[in-house]
Amino acid sequence: MDEKSKPWRLLNERIVACESCPRLVAWREEVARVRRRAYQDFEYWGKPVPGLGDQQACVLVVGLAPGAHGANRTGRMFTGDGSGDFLFPALFEAGFANQPDAFQRGDGLELSNLFISAVCRCVPPKNKPTRQEMDNCLPYLGEEMALLPALKVIVALGRIAFDNTLRLLRQQGYSLPRFEFSHGAVYSLGDGLPTMIVSYHPSRQNTQTGLLTEAMFADIWEKVKENLADDA
Repeated sequence: MDEKSKPWRLLNERIVACESCPRLVAWREEVARVRRRAYQDFEYWGKPVPGLGDQQACVLVVGLAPGAHGANRTGRMFTGDGSGDFLFPALFEAGFANQPDAFQRGDGLELSNLFISAVCRCVPPKNKPTRQEMDNCLPYLGEEMALLPALKVIVALGRIAFDNTLRLLRQQGYSLPRFEFSHGAVYSLGDGLPTMIVSYHPSRQNTQTGLLTEAMFADIWEKVKENLADDA
């Protein structure tokens, strides 16, 4: 095992084996057992989903949780559902991904200078984790952030990701002012902390209603690149 990747390997093993939230354990396994009709022949992952991407990344993307028939099925963040179908083409266009498509593990997807994580690693019923479930899972996000020494930008996808990433930093002892959730907002969190860029979540509900358009999302990644260039 490569010494640089060993901490990641050990962390991901702990994430995948986690059973801290009985409600989520039961739900993720039920979804994997019952399956959606379109995926009856697909072997569901049905476990907590670890982070995905470049372990030397300067950019961290934080989402909410695995999709029931997306990451809970494929075992890879944002892979196999409508949110990923919107996210990965944008990352490809911005130069953070080597391909615009993400169907399943082993499909050749590679991320460059970007790592994808989430507030919760298990699919929650109705996409609504409880406060305790988020509390149980947030330390994993904190450990990932600590393993990204070059981290310069956090992209929060949605209000839950925004609120809980800030809550995590406050739990770590950082004194942060109150920030408003606003799509496209860019916040300096303070000395020694990354810049936070805020986006609506690329859920089908948001993209199909026009709340989040391709142009609006592309602008988020342009802001990311501008911030990286300013720090270069």
